[in-house]
Amino acid sequence: MKTLYSLLFVLISFASCQSQNKSPELIASDAFSKRIESGNVQLVDVRTPKEYKQGHLKGAKNVHLYDQDFTDRINKLDKTKPVYVYCKAGGRSAEAVEIMQAQGFKNIIELKGGTDSWTETGLPLEQ
Repeated sequence: MKTLYSLLFVLISFASCQSQNKSPELIASDAFSKRIESGNVQLVDVRTPKEYKQGHLKGAKNVHLYDQDFTDRINKLDKTKPVYVYCKAGGRSAEAVEIMQAQGFKNIIELKGGTDSWTETGLPLEQ
């Protein structure tokens, strides 16, 4: 009986820990655009500096995923506020989301399809 209670306690503890970590949102360009249009958001472009210079979302901060100081730079953001993240097609931003979750970020919104999807929708990039 004691073992059953112990097992039940572990399961309840695990479930409560899981519910505290919010899953990242993966949203399409139109919805992403509406959410960031105020400009007062934490918007992160995880592409290379060269890609960023070729065109990025207005107000985005470039924090290249594969830079050695990526984690240090990401940790300068406010973990209690939403963070919007994107790349070119979605692969690197998905990697960035995993790192950010491991670092304690609670509310991460990822652009589905990256800048490829953004421009296909007819939304502008800034130089």
